[in-house]
Amino acid sequence: MGPDFNALAIFALVAEERSFRAAADRLGVTRSAVSQTIRRLEEGLGIALVQRTTRSVSLTEAGERLYAEVAPALAEMRAAIETTGHLRGRPRGQLRLAVSSIAERFLSGPFLASFAEANPEIQLDVTVTDEECDIVAEGYDAGVRLGEVIQQDMIAVPVAGEERQIIVCAPSYIQRFGAPAHPKDLSAHRCVGWRPAPRVAPYRWEFTEQDREFSVDVRPEITTNDMALMIKLAVAGAGITCGLEESFRPWMARGALVSVLSEFCPPFAGFYLYYPSRRNLAPKLRALVDHLQRYRWADQS
Repeated sequence: MGPDFNALAIFALVAEERSFRAAADRLGVTRSAVSQTIRRLEEGLGIALVQRTTRSVSLTEAGERLYAEVAPALAEMRAAIETTGHLRGRPRGQLRLAVSSIAERFLSGPFLASFAEANPEIQLDVTVTDEECDIVAEGYDAGVRLGEVIQQDMIAVPVAGEERQIIVCAPSYIQRFGAPAHPKDLSAHRCVGWRPAPRVAPYRWEFTEQDREFSVDVRPEITTNDMALMIKLAVAGAGITCGLEESFRPWMARGALVSVLSEFCPPFAGFYLYYPSRRNLAPKLRALVDHLQRYRWADQS
């Protein structure tokens, strides 16, 4: 018997949703129909793919491996079918994006609002996350991250110009503890650090001196995954913190934060919208790429 591509597609939905009911709702069928399809697929393969409990659904090792193999191919087929079906119509459907929490310009209200207004048949689903993920395997159409961490096999479109990571603190902190003269002095200061997710080491602060790049392990007094909290703590004088200049600019403009060690913080390549290389780009994603390019042009004129 040949492979059951319909069953594989249903299995991929279950893997994405981690729920039989959610997969059934997306397909417009009963939960029982989804469960029976998965059971027949497992029987045909002779191995369990899904672990079921009354509260959750997870994949077995075999299921994880199968999903990792079939997800890219299914994404390609969906894109091809969607492209063919929409050749004569406007871009439509759900557009799933994984966006870094510090991609300020992309996440700005005006940009996303103007895209939604221009494309009323597209439903935007934006997940703000700083965890590393395979956007194809996770079912996203595209992602937005700093250019330096995007895989080379992806198509990348600039969101804006260069970015600059800077070090800031409140004037009150400098009055109490003084300002560091060199990044190595940070080890003697109270710092507020950032980590992208639990069980991940705090981000190492990066600097450049005489064209030589180096990083500093600051051992922060306070660590969080929320930039808004980092800013609040820095403004309150809790310590020195690090982030993109754009994130701090409003507080710097009114004197609540000041930059230190600026001579060690050169600009670097900024954020990019990225997606897998495909011959047939889905109209909904093409609409986003085109809107981004027009928006950047209008913003810089």
